[in-house]
Amino acid sequence: MNIMTLLPFIVLIGAMFLMTRSAKNKQRQAASMRDQMQPGTGVRTIGGMYATVKEVNDDSVLLEIAPGVHAIFAKNSIGAVLQDDEYNRIVHGIEGDESETPVVPDDASSLTETDTPAEKKIDLGKETPAEDKADKGEKAAEAGTAEAGDAERDGKPGDTDAK
Repeated sequence: MNIMTLLPFIVLIGAMFLMTRSAKNKQRQAASMRDQMQPGTGVRTIGGMYATVKEVNDDSVLLEIAPGVHAIFAKNSIGAVLQDDEYNRIVHGIEGDESETPVVPDDASSLTETDTPAEKKIDLGKETPAEDKADKGEKAAEAGTAEAGDAERDGKPGDTDAK
């Protein structure tokens, strides 16, 4: 037989070996994690329920789901054994030492603020509403005197109608 005809089979057998090896490794880690369970330890089941271990047997675990509420679970149904601070943070809402975690601001404005004063805004010639009203009053007064001057030149005092 030619080696080229056996090469796909060799690759397939090698891939199967690597996949079963990693699965066995994960099972071994899960078993050692479940062996670490002791009464008083916080756990999360594979269904996502958080509880406290009350009693550990060979194949089962007695969990306290709520104060005074107990349930028996199979050892294989324990998804994770939690550290005390993590369990208290999740279940009771008790935050641990916050000096370890960095403080992240809610918005990006605090990241962009500087200690230097903000740049002065450039005036583009647009008037503010208060200045606009004052300027209109001055222009109206100037227009009134101009019309009065025009009326005097025409010889008609008091007549400011345009011709």
